[in-house]
Amino acid sequence: MQRHTIEPRDGWQKTVEEQGLIYPLTRYPDDSLRPYWDESAYYSFSLPEVEALEEVVEELHAMCLAAAAHIVEQDRFADLGITDPRVKEVVAESWRRRAEQPSLYARFDLCYDGTGPAKLLEYNADTPTSLVEAASPQWFWMEERFPGADQWNSLHERLVDAWRRQAELLPPGPVHFAHSEADELGEDLMTVAYLQETADQAGLETEALAVESIGWDRLSGRFVDERLRFIRSCFKLYPWEWLVSDEFGPQVLGTIDLGGGSGSTCWIEPAWKMLLSNKALLAILWELFPDHPNLLPAYLDGPRELARTTGYAAKPLLGREGAGVTLHEVGGEPYAAAEGADPVCFQALAPLPDFDGNRVVLGAWVVEDESAGLGIRESSGPVTDEYARFLPHVIL
Repeated sequence: MQRHTIEPRDGWQKTVEEQGLIYPLTRYPDDSLRPYWDESAYYSFSLPEVEALEEVVEELHAMCLAAAAHIVEQDRFADLGITDPRVKEVVAESWRRRAEQPSLYARFDLCYDGTGPAKLLEYNADTPTSLVEAASPQWFWMEERFPGADQWNSLHERLVDAWRRQAELLPPGPVHFAHSEADELGEDLMTVAYLQETADQAGLETEALAVESIGWDRLSGRFVDERLRFIRSCFKLYPWEWLVSDEFGPQVLGTIDLGGGSGSTCWIEPAWKMLLSNKALLAILWELFPDHPNLLPAYLDGPRELARTTGYAAKPLLGREGAGVTLHEVGGEPYAAAEGADPVCFQALAPLPDFDGNRVVLGAWVVEDESAGLGIRESSGPVTDEYARFLPHVIL
């Protein structure tokens, strides 16, 4: 794994926007615009290195599924902050019937510098983004800048194949693809639009709409779209913890289709993904697979020995894009929960690799149960946040 600087292509912004990346710039607190898609540098990997990382990703995914089974079998929902009996019931039944429900994709965030074992930072298994740039613009960038090279990137083909294979699990009618209008950047919109395109290519009938436009027909007890058609299946880039707690949460829980026509709406990703998109998973993984080379020590009841050995990161169980994460070095200020603060997971501090002053995290994609691609983000600080940059990569 190496970082290389390179001259950006002429007209790069227009090029990537035409390829679906309509958010190539990030607005900073000083109101300046700086590249989010950053092709002034790129990373290279060897083929054996990528093959080894693919094996790590698939092993981690299998371990996460084992942890999900453990949570359900041992009724450890409270560790995830899931205390509503109805939500527990739906998630548990969704897990038991997971073979009957479509489940598409997820993204691991890994700490890796090319020298030691990759370490799991977290698993984004419900609403992962940065998909468009990983699947499309970086592939076309490679073809233009490094013709004949390769890339850890089979995302598009695998997504189309996944829709094809899972079509038989879907109820009749179009698959609705829903994004939130609260997304000002367009990232959610384009992620959903891209996934809709892969479903179209798989031969599915699809329809786009905003989450805010989903209606409830009281007479039929069904969710409907803007044309009052029943929503039989819906891919939503909207976290399950929001869905079940919103105004229409009771209707979602009461009409959810868990497979085999058991309800009126089949949601993608399925409800059992709540078990994997929660930082408590990190502590349960460490409990089930202690000292695994690809895991970092993690706990729910406090930092334990981490306070005097490695330091630790305190991560909100449902935080996104680094929101609310605090870092505590050995001998530094200990974590103190603010009044009303959400529960956190305490994970051993693993400083992100520093390449020429850039802190890098690998986003390793999973489609169904297989490794499918890589996206790389860099940040200037120790936490990968909303100001991170996306850099392309090649296999040389």
